[in-house]
Amino acid sequence: MQASQPGGACSSGLALTLVIVLVLLDPVHSQKCAGTPPIILQFVEVGADLQVPALHRVPSNLDPLYSVVRHYLDVVQQNPFPTELLRRALNDPDSVRTSQVMRYEMGYIICAVIAVLFFFAMPVIGLCFCYWRRRQHCGGRIKAYRHSLICQRNFLMLGLLLTSIIILTSVTCAFITNQRVKEQMEPGIQVVPFTLRMLRQHIDDIPKGMNSVVEQFAVPKDQIIGDLNTVGWNIGLTIHSQLKDQVYSTLEALKGRAEDLQNSLHHLQILNKTIWTLTLYQGMLAPRLRDHKKSLVSLLDDPRCTSCGSLLETAKHLELGANYSKVPSGEHVLKTLHGLPKGNFPDMIYQANTTFNMIPDVAVEKMAMVVHDLQYEVVRVVEEVQALADNFSISNHTQLVANALARMENGSRPYLKEIKHYEKYRWIGGIALCSVVLIVVICNFLGLALGAYGLAVRDDPSDYESKGEAGATVLMVGVSLSFFFSWLLILLVFATFFIGGNVQTLVCKNWANQEIYKFMDTPGNLPPSMNITQQLGLNRRLNLTFTYQECKKGMGLWEILEHNDTYNLDDHLRLAKYTTEFEKLLSNFSTHFGEIHILNSVGRRDLETFARSGIDRINYPAFWAEMQNPIVKTSLEGLAVSLEGLQKLQKNSTVAGQLADESQALWQIQNSSVRTQEALVVQLNESVQFLSEIAAHLQERMRWTMAEIASVETTLPRQAHRILKQEISCFTKKEVGYFTQYLQWVRRTLTKEVASCQPFSTAMDNGRVILCDRIADPWNAFWFSLGACTFFLIPSILFAIKLTKYFRPIRNRLISTGSEETCPFHIPRVTSLKM
Repeated sequence: MQASQPGGACSSGLALTLVIVLVLLDPVHSQKCAGTPPIILQFVEVGADLQVPALHRVPSNLDPLYSVVRHYLDVVQQNPFPTELLRRALNDPDSVRTSQVMRYEMGYIICAVIAVLFFFAMPVIGLCFCYWRRRQHCGGRIKAYRHSLICQRNFLMLGLLLTSIIILTSVTCAFITNQRVKEQMEPGIQVVPFTLRMLRQHIDDIPKGMNSVVEQFAVPKDQIIGDLNTVGWNIGLTIHSQLKDQVYSTLEALKGRAEDLQNSLHHLQILNKTIWTLTLYQGMLAPRLRDHKKSLVSLLDDPRCTSCGSLLETAKHLELGANYSKVPSGEHVLKTLHGLPKGNFPDMIYQANTTFNMIPDVAVEKMAMVVHDLQYEVVRVVEEVQALADNFSISNHTQLVANALARMENGSRPYLKEIKHYEKYRWIGGIALCSVVLIVVICNFLGLALGAYGLAVRDDPSDYESKGEAGATVLMVGVSLSFFFSWLLILLVFATFFIGGNVQTLVCKNWANQEIYKFMDTPGNLPPSMNITQQLGLNRRLNLTFTYQECKKGMGLWEILEHNDTYNLDDHLRLAKYTTEFEKLLSNFSTHFGEIHILNSVGRRDLETFARSGIDRINYPAFWAEMQNPIVKTSLEGLAVSLEGLQKLQKNSTVAGQLADESQALWQIQNSSVRTQEALVVQLNESVQFLSEIAAHLQERMRWTMAEIASVETTLPRQAHRILKQEISCFTKKEVGYFTQYLQWVRRTLTKEVASCQPFSTAMDNGRVILCDRIADPWNAFWFSLGACTFFLIPSILFAIKLTKYFRPIRNRLISTGSEETCPFHIPRVTSLKM
């Protein structure tokens, strides 16, 4: 009894140490939520089909031309936005003075003056040209040849060529931009009522979209219900998975100690029985060996025995080698272990294993009530979510906006129809006048080509050449067309310039920098009849600039309407409103799993008896030392063979017979007794080897096993409870995450799609893109290109008129008596020439 106390103290100390280590280093304490990544819920998009598609400026090869035109208009109109002038014009039109308008439009007035001068000057000059031409003072022939004429002619040809190329480039741009205006005008006109209709439809579909948003709560609800149906089993599996290594290791250790006890008892019984048998055999073998030793020594010492002296010394050692009566006895150990094991270790291990494997089922059972409450809570949250739509009474405040959009849509149709009608005439007029300019360019190129060819084939400057004459005539046709149509060109250029220029400088420029919104925001700038905030029912605390900017970012429509703050989306989308009770039910849930009993009192006493049985105190080295000795010191087989060899050498038959008898006796002892004892020694060796190995680690293994058993039985319920709380925390985060995903999707869908005011800011941006980027830019590029053609007609006319003389034959005015315009004959040169 005294020997058991130190072992028990060591076992208790080791168990306490192991428990402390497990508590301090318990991985469950610092465990993070593991497993698969959280599921990303997929919701059906709501209201996306009613969004106003955003239009953007499309890059074009004409962008450099557009940029030049805008810079030109900035030079023409350098005045800032006419805030004061517009305020007077809108509130009291009679107070607006013409001088104020002229001062603001001074750049356009200067351009108008230039256009008027061009309008009157070109026809007058054209009439004068016709008169001079009729009087033969313009466009005739050169009357005398000089060497400097070649340089003058080449300069005029180069000037006309470059001017014609510039006009051709400009008229090409005019054709392209004229067509671009036509292509953009019709879809731009059509998009106005379409956009207004889309905005009204967007407002009308808000209640339907809101209901669809609420219906999408079925997505997180189904996911949460599905998770609740499996949460108990999954948590139980997690507890089982995290603790199974420790529990299975303990059960395996217990199984090992039970097997050690069983096998040790078995080998102790073999050891005792083997030693008793060996001692018995040795007691019977010793007298026989002494008798044979005596007789054999006497025989080998007989003088008649030939050559027997060599075996005499061997025969003297014919005695027992090992003495197993001297080995320590294991009888006291067997007495201690007698009747063990009393406990049913396989049944204990099976029961503990079954109890541990039942943890998932126990978790399901213990969590059944809280799961039921959570499912009921999810159903209650559905009613809370429905309140999102029930309380969303935005339709009561959007009627003014819808009515205003309907009035704008109906009122815009006649104006848009008129714009489309007049645009058709503008396009036809632009095509016609561009075609005239193109004909003038063709006349210039054709006249240059014919004239140059005529000069190349004419050997004498005074010779008549039909190609050169035709070239001069074609140039004069181009000059006539330039004079005749230039007034129409300048009219179209100024009309389109005045309209397009003011649209760009007054509207587009100030629309892009939001000066127009700021003007509308300033109190007093607009008359009461044009109070947009009041007409649309907008929130009086917000100005148009702020509203436009915030709508562009995705503000909700209800935030810009005047509804006395009856609806607060932030309050309805508060996460705590939907998850507080859910989290509370989970956080309050607590349960303790039953204790797991691995080792009962009977089994514990069996192991403690085994530990203090003294099996580790047996003197195993004494067994090894004795088993190293042979059964007989002299090899009976070798001695018998040697005696048989001596027998053949003997001459005395009596001695030979005695040697044969002794040899036969030794063989009999070897085969009957020695071999049996050797087999017993082998068996003894196996048992001693097993017992010595068990004894070497018995106390250490027994202490560790008992400590592990104590640790599992003590800490497993606490660890299971800790894992349960951790898993419930992770489960709560995951389920609350589904609520969060839904509420974030609701906020994004309401503010970006269903009830967003972003379509209104998009519609305003689209209006600017259509009017300014897609219509005004090519419109202004058209008049700019056509204006370049118109003004470059002046140098074209001058170069063409001056150049026609060089394409006709040079005549001597002293000899010629015929008409200078009609004489095609050759006139000899003279040395004295004069123009």
